[in-house]
Amino acid sequence: MGTISARVPDELEAELEAYLDEENLDRSTAVRKLLTEGLDEWRRERALDQLEAGHITISAAAEQAGLSVWEFTQLAKERDITWVDSDHLDGDLDAL
Repeated sequence: MGTISARVPDELEAELEAYLDEENLDRSTAVRKLLTEGLDEWRRERALDQLEAGHITISAAAEQAGLSVWEFTQLAKERDITWVDSDHLDGDLDAL
């Protein structure tokens, strides 16, 4: 396991101390937990952005976000992101 060292502003350190007290965690566990949660959120946001831009498919975005396709579909729906290409939809409707 690697080690990360960082300098933080006094205000951030005070917030971390409050978090440690409230969650009853030691500093290392708390920092790992917060870092993991932050990176999870970053992966989800990046996948949503790439999906919305049309760079990746819904299944690739779900994989990148670390979620099932169904979980990611719900997340995209909550963010009002459409992933169905209107050209493909029009072609499918014409075929009917």
